[in-house]
Amino acid sequence: MLRGKQKAYLRGLLNTQTPVFQVGKEGLSENLLRQLDEVLEARELIKITVLNNQTAAPDELAAAIAAHTGAEVVQVIGNKIGLYRAARKPQLALPD
Repeated sequence: MLRGKQKAYLRGLLNTQTPVFQVGKEGLSENLLRQLDEVLEARELIKITVLNNQTAAPDELAAAIAAHTGAEVVQVIGNKIGLYRAARKPQLALPD
């Protein structure tokens, strides 16, 4: 579970990242969830864009992705989702 200072640090890192995935009208397919899992292991922190043709709300999608991948939702702003999951070999050093 991330603490406030850690989430603030990760939100700062998300500001400079570009989205690596888009969730469109097809929603969360098994293939997309598998790819998200692989990218989270490689990068730890990712940004996802929810397209306008998606019927589900971004916060609902963020919760579903987090539940499936074991990630934590860092932030949901508008149609952007930020997720974090520590890798087996961590790359980011979180503040205490």
